[in-house]
Amino acid sequence: MSVNDRPSGSPASQQPKPYESAFLKACRREPVPHTPVWFMRQAGRSLPEYLKVREGVAMLDSCMRPELVKEITLQPVRRHKVDAAIYFSDIVVPLKAIGIDLDIKPGIGPVVAEPIRTRADLARLRDLTPEDVWYVTEAIGMLTEELGTTPLIGFAGAPFTLASYLVEGGPSRNHEHTKALMYGDPQLWADLLDRLAEITSAFLKVQIEAGASAVQLFDSWVGALAPADYRRSVMPASAKVFSSVASYGVPRIHFGVGTGELLGLLGEAGADVVGVDWRVPLDEAARRVGPGKALQGNLDPAVLFAGPEAIEAKTAEVLAAAEGLEGHVFNLGHGVLPTTDPDTLTRLVASVHERTAR
Repeated sequence: MSVNDRPSGSPASQQPKPYESAFLKACRREPVPHTPVWFMRQAGRSLPEYLKVREGVAMLDSCMRPELVKEITLQPVRRHKVDAAIYFSDIVVPLKAIGIDLDIKPGIGPVVAEPIRTRADLARLRDLTPEDVWYVTEAIGMLTEELGTTPLIGFAGAPFTLASYLVEGGPSRNHEHTKALMYGDPQLWADLLDRLAEITSAFLKVQIEAGASAVQLFDSWVGALAPADYRRSVMPASAKVFSSVASYGVPRIHFGVGTGELLGLLGEAGADVVGVDWRVPLDEAARRVGPGKALQGNLDPAVLFAGPEAIEAKTAEVLAAAEGLEGHVFNLGHGVLPTTDPDTLTRLVASVHERTAR
């Protein structure tokens, strides 16, 4: 079956095997046998088996090798017994696929050779086609066969975060070039985000049509904005992405760091599940988001360095704050830190499962 032949919006009886998994049930706010667990950045830097298979392979190259992507994605599922896999990739992969000159520099992050800051630069952002990312379709096809009833989460970078890398030329603490463009030329900014929304939508559709059971939109840097600026200058593009994949019927997760003041807007943009970092307790997050959404989170990743008693205590706090939520997926408040002991993550998964068994 080609990437364009897969049916969308299939009824529950025709959904793939993972449909009845605890993770997807929680995303749909249905009763679950236990609180499902997965970790952002579970596939990667903290695992010795990951470091071994990645040895000598550049990050972006590793994202374009289907067999390697399959292996890395499966590693944390095998080791930790998490309730969902997340596709191993990077948020800049679709930009690289359409010809943007960028690289991921170790210790720095994505670096763009020629930043996009003028209207003429927009021409460099062409449409993304399934053929541009054939390796994604191939890898997800292999993964879904291996995963069986374990769901696979696809993901993409949100338009604002992609724009911030493109405009700044790399990671930025203050986002001065990004905000200068947003405030100084709002029409160019809107056109840039709209173009990125089209690219992101196409990338998510490829993943869903290949077999991903849910998708997460990472807006890593959007916490740098005030709510009014987010609503006016960013939310329309994010909403366009969520709307573009609505007909597939897969859960849509929205996550950003430092977004406590934006939680309601993140849900309003179209997410089914709102990811919460560790700064806002889940019961308060639920109040800010409002009814009709599941929540994901939100143990501080640094807690995993504090020892077993502290980890158990903080885990209990998260689960207590999640009591009574319409749906809850246990996760960290951001990604797994590189020096985290993998055995700590394995024990954490087992602990959450045991504590929440119904």
